[in-house]
Amino acid sequence: MKTVYLDNAATTQIDEEVIEVIHSSMKENFGNPSSIHQFGRKAKSAVETARKKIAKHFNVTASEIVFTAGGTEADNLILHNAVLNLGVKRIVTSKIEHHAVLHTCNHIEKTHNIIVDYVNVDEFGTINTDHLEELLSGSDTKTLVSLMLINNEIGNFLDVEKVSTICKKNNALFHSDTVQAMGHYPVDLHETPIDFVVASAHKFHGPKGVGFAYFKKGFGILPMLHGGDQEMGARSSTENVHSILGMEKALSIAISNLESDKNYIEDLKKYFISELKSVSDDIQFNGLSSNLNKSSYTILNVRFPYANDMLLFSLDMAGIAVSGGSACQSGSNKGSHVLTEILKTIDADKTSIRFSFSKYTTKQEINFVIDYLKRL
Repeated sequence: MKTVYLDNAATTQIDEEVIEVIHSSMKENFGNPSSIHQFGRKAKSAVETARKKIAKHFNVTASEIVFTAGGTEADNLILHNAVLNLGVKRIVTSKIEHHAVLHTCNHIEKTHNIIVDYVNVDEFGTINTDHLEELLSGSDTKTLVSLMLINNEIGNFLDVEKVSTICKKNNALFHSDTVQAMGHYPVDLHETPIDFVVASAHKFHGPKGVGFAYFKKGFGILPMLHGGDQEMGARSSTENVHSILGMEKALSIAISNLESDKNYIEDLKKYFISELKSVSDDIQFNGLSSNLNKSSYTILNVRFPYANDMLLFSLDMAGIAVSGGSACQSGSNKGSHVLTEILKTIDADKTSIRFSFSKYTTKQEINFVIDYLKRL
């Protein structure tokens, strides 16, 4: 059976060159990076070289990069650190953030008695920056703003320059979940005043179970995990050497091909949008996902003109892998919290599918999906 993978916002196929790096490291870097003998020193040197290379991509120093088990841990580390170590008493976020942020904020609110406020979003999922300014203006409570750079379900861009300016003006710290942006868009953390960002390697053709958190220089880090002094004391646990090296290789490949990959995938997205219109004139697009200037070229969130609880299953049975929302909610019978927040009930009850693309997606695969949808 022919298979088509269009769920790249959930995870991506590992690049062959990355697999080679990981395989080689498994044979050559088996020492514990914390050991002082030559095998440990070799593994430690490999990790630190990877850290320096990753930091250079974002115009920061190696000491500002902390390796984690992925984006969720990195978000948790940053949010907990802000409250427990940096004196934050209030978090301003939105109701369409990834659950790695929303659920963590809810937990911290209950356990540490902080205030969590939510900035308004419109029917397209755009953050209301005027409301953000209202929430921050005149407040003397130490505040962290947490807003994602690219929404993982609808692909919307955050106006990061404007949000950064508002935060700086009001002495608020700024954290952004940048998981969907890393490896797909240029990110210069020296030029853009974001205090904390995160990355997850499997979103840019690297291995699962590894990522990093960026802490701007000057902010101390209180670890969540205790039991060792790894990661400059920020995260106890033996480093995942092979995956760290694989992540660095995947990021290097992605950044070297940013423009060509963007042009290729963006053309596929344009073609898919135009072909979907031939399936039905009543098909709509959620958020700003059909706007190529205001959304990620990798994500298209499609709302069909009917409710069909079996559509995802039908597509899967036809060999087409897509998502009805964030992959982190798989197995849940709840609908997308993002679409529930921004859509009217009559539209939220219709079936929506997130299609997401990569450099491995082909036009032939797009045609296969369109043909199947037409038959439905």
